[in-house]
Amino acid sequence: MITILSHLYVLTVAGLALYGLLGLLTLWLYWRHRHETFPCPEVDEADLPSVTVQLPIYNERFVVRRLVETAVALDYPADRLQIQIIDDSSDDTTSIAAKLIQRYRQAGINIDLLHRSDRTGYKAGALANALNQANGDFIAVFDADFQPGPDFLRRTIPHFIAEPDLDMLQARWGHLNDGASALTAAQAIALDKHFVMEQTVRHRADMFPKFNGSGGVWRRRCIEQAGGWLADTVCEDLCLSTRATLQGCRFRFLNDVVTPAELPTTMTAYKSQQARWAKGSTQCLGKYGRSILTDHNHTLIGRMYALLSMSAYMTHLLLIALVLLLVPLTYADFHFSAKLLIFSAAGIGQPLLFILGQQVLHPDWRRRLRHFPTLLLVAIGTAPSNSRAILQAIFGRQHTFVRTPKLGLEDGVTRGASVYRLQFDWIVVLELLLALYAGLGIVLALWQHNWGPIFFLTTCLLGLGYVAWLSFREAK
Repeated sequence: MITILSHLYVLTVAGLALYGLLGLLTLWLYWRHRHETFPCPEVDEADLPSVTVQLPIYNERFVVRRLVETAVALDYPADRLQIQIIDDSSDDTTSIAAKLIQRYRQAGINIDLLHRSDRTGYKAGALANALNQANGDFIAVFDADFQPGPDFLRRTIPHFIAEPDLDMLQARWGHLNDGASALTAAQAIALDKHFVMEQTVRHRADMFPKFNGSGGVWRRRCIEQAGGWLADTVCEDLCLSTRATLQGCRFRFLNDVVTPAELPTTMTAYKSQQARWAKGSTQCLGKYGRSILTDHNHTLIGRMYALLSMSAYMTHLLLIALVLLLVPLTYADFHFSAKLLIFSAAGIGQPLLFILGQQVLHPDWRRRLRHFPTLLLVAIGTAPSNSRAILQAIFGRQHTFVRTPKLGLEDGVTRGASVYRLQFDWIVVLELLLALYAGLGIVLALWQHNWGPIFFLTTCLLGLGYVAWLSFREAK
């Protein structure tokens, strides 16, 4: 039995090492493409095309005013700009938006409120419905918590005019509240790594680039030719961009165009967001995995990169498996070969990406990295909720789109947490049980004088306990 467990442990470590190698590959590709730039072309005012700005919202009373005011402040010819407030709200968000829109319409701004009485298809359904009423040749999408600068369209649309075969532009996400807490600071490090490192590589090295759901502009023709917005996954952005990439559409990531957004301020909201992304990525993997693998318009390395990136949340399942296997092996006083250190060395790629992402963006990157331990703990602690989401994607039939509450910022403080509070999630019990299980493993390791597992098990104990503690505290 111990032999079987040891073999499973080695396979699990090898699986995690594979994603570590993905990090090393990303580092190499980033180094190759890091100096590529895409300056904004100069175009005549008369050549600017029609643009529709779509703003999907659902119960966003704390940010809808800011969102509308940001949209109407966009610097673009008024006769070629349409703004759509795509509203599925069931609270007073609709009335707040309606009053704002009436005022701006009287001022001559082309802005409409498209309200649905039900959430059929969730965000994808709302976007698909609004597209039928859009008059722009280009579609810009922003979630409710985003604040694009007034020059956003001026810095993106000219790229499409200069390059008629360009189909989508993704801007980098910035952060409105990364200094609010250790949790938001940790999220900022993770998102900076994704955009500065991974999105740069995916777009510039043609590794199946993707749209992030907000802060981007589409050529309308590309959306329609790719089949439009579909609601059969909870990651409609990844679903559409994968279809578009498979059809040969060309994407670009602009690292120098930043769209600030609000980071989740509670652990409950963050876990909900991550679980949705984990579920949606797994759904898209099942839906498009074979098509990606057999797509000969991309290199083999590009296809492998896409599949590994889409399945990256599987590392959470592997992490839990590692904990479950390590404790009985520790009890049996099983000692692994030093050759396993090779697998550990592969894991250095991901931490280096986080560090380099901060170094590229921020002069004070060393100070910002003081929150890296928090990121590590949160990444481990969210493994149970993300693993459940993956299993739901594989075995479940119905999938509700659970949006991330946006609470707005007022002097750096979030408001209204009790109004949009998510329901208590009993996954916290599993987090606590796994933390206690890891603690048992530490006791066994000390008893056996087996020092090898102690660091990993201690990190798991702290991570799972930290996330569970924050979740319980927020439930009060």
